[in-house]
Amino acid sequence: MIHINTKFRGEVTYDAIVVGTGVSGGWAAKELCEGGLRTLVLERGRNVRHIQDYPTMNDDQWDMECKGNLTQEELKSKPKQSRSGAGRRKETAHFFVNDLENPYNEDKPFDWIRGYQVGGRSLIWGRKCFRLSDLDFEANKRDGHGVDWPIRYKDIAPWYSYVEKHAGIAGNRDGIPHLPDGEFMPPFELNCVEQHAKERIEATFPDRYLITTRTANITEPKDHRGKCMSRHRCDRGCPFGASFSSQSATLPYAEATGNMTFRPNSIVSQVLYDADLKRAIGVRVIDTETKDQIDYYARIIFLNASAMASAAILLNSRSDRFPDGMGNDSGELGHNVMDHAMGAGAGGTMEGFEDKYYKGRKPGGFYVPRFRNTNKNTVTDKFIRGYGYQGGAKRSGWQRGQNDFGFGGDFKDNLLEPGPWGIGMGGFVECLPYHENRMYLNYDMLDKWDQPTITFDAEFKENEKKMCEDAAVMAAEMLEAVGAKNVGSNCKITNIGLGIHEMGTARMGRDPKTSVLNAFNQIHAVPNVFLTDGACMTSSACQNPSLTYMALTARAASYAIKQFRNRIL
Repeated sequence: MIHINTKFRGEVTYDAIVVGTGVSGGWAAKELCEGGLRTLVLERGRNVRHIQDYPTMNDDQWDMECKGNLTQEELKSKPKQSRSGAGRRKETAHFFVNDLENPYNEDKPFDWIRGYQVGGRSLIWGRKCFRLSDLDFEANKRDGHGVDWPIRYKDIAPWYSYVEKHAGIAGNRDGIPHLPDGEFMPPFELNCVEQHAKERIEATFPDRYLITTRTANITEPKDHRGKCMSRHRCDRGCPFGASFSSQSATLPYAEATGNMTFRPNSIVSQVLYDADLKRAIGVRVIDTETKDQIDYYARIIFLNASAMASAAILLNSRSDRFPDGMGNDSGELGHNVMDHAMGAGAGGTMEGFEDKYYKGRKPGGFYVPRFRNTNKNTVTDKFIRGYGYQGGAKRSGWQRGQNDFGFGGDFKDNLLEPGPWGIGMGGFVECLPYHENRMYLNYDMLDKWDQPTITFDAEFKENEKKMCEDAAVMAAEMLEAVGAKNVGSNCKITNIGLGIHEMGTARMGRDPKTSVLNAFNQIHAVPNVFLTDGACMTSSACQNPSLTYMALTARAASYAIKQFRNRIL
């Protein structure tokens, strides 16, 4: 049944509505509530409370059946989520969706990895945080692929600093022009093999750097959050609050204001539009437990449901004014799907460090920033744009004996000692914004809430494949320069989606004829609707994008608050 509630509309009216509670949605909630706006925060998934709802946060591998792997019966509900390693593990599987209840369709293979709960994928993300630079913001204009970003680094730099100070990013100031430094907490230091690799790579290749990774794990206590204990269990839910999540770092601040009304189990099916006012007036919600529908109203709406889900909401928001979906005057809504191509890299063993070890299991190793096409000295005619690497070095543990045929006391005693050193790196390859890479709604295949399902028609193309090939070769070249033995490279490119960095379905731009959003993440034709999740990205760069979502969200929220107070919105 539908509750329009026109008689008592004030009961369902707010200053702002935020759709989604992941990385960007949590930030929107925090900023709008702290700005004094009475804000309704909607989440389609179940509630997950900090600490209380982290069931495996302290479990060891031997505490779980099947060595922590899901059983074949359990895997039946996760045929697509299990394409991700974390989606196959008992310690994290509860933070990944049931594919049978949340289906999608593939014209071409697409690995859509999702977490439908309060906090979304902020509970399970990799937490790597790198700024984009003007090398990235100017890329489309420079080489003619896609449309020009409507902002430059100077526009977002203060907001990078703002969110970094609050989120807590561990890292070094490395002075790399195309990977700007940020506001950092003390870093996780490179271990001895990683430090050796840094020295050898930077001495051998003048335009290449190896740095300690920049990660959203605090290394000093901050407010109610304790510092990282290097347990390497971040994606189970961090009981210390050291790992950035909406539960630990944004939603508590929104709640503390008294301005937040919170409603989980709420699917937003569409944004409501008033043709006379020429603005959005609210959203229609489906209660996931009762299937009842109710309309909520607000002057400002932030869509932060994820790149694909936010675009789907707009595509489903059809009216006489927007027959092809709200804000789709350009025809670009749902198009330009991007992700980072993965699967290219190299690994090897390291000798000569057998007398050295390390303490703890830090939440990240090293990062090799992009070194292709960064300046006139690094230009290649093989492809455009570039890639970076994430990697690390460690010693093997007792698990190395799992597949051996050894037995007896000496065999077991040997497993108590650290094993050989290994080192590896994997590429994150930029994807170009191709118009033909798209997602669209299928109204003939509905989900259990009678909503159209998403179909993906996207793929990596020749430019990405050429970069992956180069990334595999260069990774092996660098490891050999480091002195690694038994070096082997790999170039098995993953399906689009498995990078879990979906972007681009409602891109920002300067011209309403070629883009969906303006420079402040507003829909061109509906300025009281903002999108600040991955949907807004105009290009993908090769850096992990979540820090950029945070900065864009804080910037857009600040702008929205000013517009609200001035009665413009």
